[in-house]
Amino acid sequence: MVRGYPVWQAVGVATLGNVLGACTTYWLGRRGAKLLERGAAAPLSESRAGRLLQRYGQPALLLSWVPLIGDALVAAAGAVRIPWLPFVFWVTVGKAVRYIAVAWGAGVLG
Repeated sequence: MVRGYPVWQAVGVATLGNVLGACTTYWLGRRGAKLLERGAAAPLSESRAGRLLQRYGQPALLLSWVPLIGDALVAAAGAVRIPWLPFVFWVTVGKAVRYIAVAWGAGVLG
């Protein structure tokens, strides 16, 4: 129980909220891609997130929960126009596994 709620509900709500935030960043990446094309920022292929996506493809989005690089990875996915459904799938799996691990760790330590 997490503050009176079943753990699975807390994990589900945390995952959903985080995925919705990632969808916003993805959308911003898609819209901001035109700025990248105009040379307002470094080319996507030169960024760490861009290299991860190029090397590992969509499964690299499993790392979307990682601080700093996760947001860049999600924005890069939008910029290179990774299809939305596969994007949501990989991001949801990555973020759910993170929250399951956090809940398990809290249960073990608590």
